[in-house]
This record gives sequence, C-alpha cells and structure tokens, in this order.
Amino acid sequence: MNAALRSPQPPLIERLPEVRGRVTADAPLDRITWFRVGGCAEVMFKPADMEDLAMFLKGLPIDVPVTVMGVGSNLLVRDGGVPGVLIRLGAAFAKMRALDDYVLEAGAAALDLTVAKAAHAASIAGLEFFCGVPGTLGGALRMNAGAYNSETKDVLIEAEAIDRRGRIHRVTPCDLGMSYRHSDAPADWIFTRAWLQGRPGDPQVIGGMMATIQAQREESQPVKTRTGGSTFKNPVGHKAWQLIDAAGCRGLRMGAAQVSEMHCNFLINTGGATAAELEGLGEEVRRRVKESSGVDLEWEIRRIGVAAKGGAR
Repeated sequence: MNAALRSPQPPLIERLPEVRGRVTADAPLDRITWFRVGGCAEVMFKPADMEDLAMFLKGLPIDVPVTVMGVGSNLLVRDGGVPGVLIRLGAAFAKMRALDDYVLEAGAAALDLTVAKAAHAASIAGLEFFCGVPGTLGGALRMNAGAYNSETKDVLIEAEAIDRRGRIHRVTPCDLGMSYRHSDAPADWIFTRAWLQGRPGDPQVIGGMMATIQAQREESQPVKTRTGGSTFKNPVGHKAWQLIDAAGCRGLRMGAAQVSEMHCNFLINTGGATAAELEGLGEEVRRRVKESSGVDLEWEIRRIGVAAKGGAR
C-alpha cells in the first residue's frame, strides 16, 4: 500500500493498556523539574501500585520508549520533550517501615530526605547522609548517590526492580556493580523499593548530625535556586568544582543559564533559561576544563528527551 494512503497511527495514549493509575497526554515537565525547564512528556503514567505497573509494562507495545522520572532533581529535560511514556511513581511506592536488626524498608519514590527522617524516627543511625542527597531513593539506587563520605551502596542490603516486560528482580549491591555515582542496573529497570542497613543510634545524635549536614549544604550550595544539583562527577584525583573554577567558569553565563558563583559545579536557571542554554553552558564548561587541565568532565546530571525543533525552545 502507498505510504500516503495508510491510515495514520492513533495517538499513543489510545494504544496503551488499561490501567487503574493516572495517564496524561502532553504532560508539562517544566513545572516539576528543579531547573523549571523542558518540554512535555508524550504520555505520563502514574501507576496505582506495583500490580498496576507490572500489568502496564507487560501490555505496553515493545516499540514504545519508557523513561522514569523521580522528583526532577538531578535531571535536565530537553526542550522538545520526552517521546513515549514517562513513568512517575507515587505514594504507593513511597511507603517506609522499620524492620528488625535496624533495617529500613523504603519505597523508591520516597524522598531521600524522608528516608533519613524515617530512620531518625526509628533510632536507626547510618542513614543520615540521605538528608544531603536531593531526589528520591530510586534515583539514589540508579546512580549510587551519596554525600558526606557515604554512598547508597554502603547501606544497601537488597533492592527490588521491575523490567520493561514486567518481571520483578531482587538484587544486591554486588549484583548491581555499584561504584562512584554509577550502577550496572539495566537501563530498562525501574527500582521500586530497597532494604537499607543501619545501626542502633541515639535519636538526639542522629538529629544533630542531620542538622549539621543540612546546614553545611545550605551554606555551600545554591539550594534555594533553580538548579539540578551537582552537574559533573568528580574525576579521579580531582574535584570538579576546582577544575571549573581554575578554567575561569565561575559565574559564566549562556542566556539565562549560569554557572553558580557560590558553587561552580552547579548550573542555575536565573529565570527564563531553556534546557538548550543549560546543556550548552555545561558543554562549554566541559570544553574549557578540557582545554585548561586536560580532564574530561563527565555529566552527573541525567539529560533526557529531545531538542526542540527549529531552535532552543
């Protein structure tokens, strides 16, 4: 049949499996990312629970791309939006409970700060560092997030994930090959919960440590601006911010995107920036650091979606 005579394919939202959760077409993402930039998700799906998520993935046409998004912290959504289905886990995946032997079971949609608070409430020490990590536990599992000399792999006993075909996996840190800001988890896995090992602690001491971490973070990072957290990973033997500073990039601007003057491993949206400006600024920083020091900076911020057609917006 002549291509011109073929019936047009129906919108993606009409080709999706029946669900109990919420499905939205052309869902704006700039409202929910910390940078406050980016296009729309072709379709956003918020599953009602684990069974709903599994059935959706099993019934989803295999050619439809799937992207997972937490609270949009360590993330840059490009201006052209995200094709396919973008999945956001909700309250059903944010539950937490303290178990025996100072273990905390936590859903992947739980904020890292909330994980630290739940451990504090249960007198579980060792998880305080999570209050200095932006985002959700799912993101922390995916990239082995860490702060203040601790990493997710240090406290992880086991994690649960579901793959593109709806199959559930239970894995250990060794299975995940976790290293600095990295895991070997397959790209199609969606983390759903984890079991974290703490130790007995005094709630007063735990609370004091959390307060210190949060105060240090506010003093040294532009946490009250539109930012996505640390932009680049620390190269072996170096600190990214020092390389960026030495390359003369502190305060560097591209449109309304700027390298933070407070902490130059942070990019900020000063108001009205596009994702293209932020990403372009990041690439210019990488170019200057390479020219200055010979070091290749690697993005820590996850970049998703496609560029806008015909320009930055």
